[in-house]
Amino acid sequence: MPREVDYSHQGLAKLMLKMPVLRGRLQILSRRDPDVLDLCAAFGEASVTLERLLKENSPSNREKIEEYRNICDEIENDIISLCATE
Repeated sequence: MPREVDYSHQGLAKLMLKMPVLRGRLQILSRRDPDVLDLCAAFGEASVTLERLLKENSPSNREKIEEYRNICDEIENDIISLCATE
C-alpha cells in the first residue's frame, strides 16, 4: 500500500530551508494557524510537481513549469506576508 505524502510538513521544511530568516516564525505559525499549514501543504505539493516537471526535461512542459514556478512564488509571498503581519 502506498504511503500518503504529508505535503504540509514537507512544504514547511522546504520553506524553512528556503527562507531561514523566517524559520522560527514559520514553526510558531504552523502550529497555531491552520491556514499557514494549508499554505505549506500547497507549497509542498506544488514544489514536488515542479521538481518532477523539471526532471522530465520535456519541451512540452515549459508552460506547466512556468505555471508551477509562479504558484510557488505566490505561496512564498503569502507566507512572507503572513509572517510579517502576525
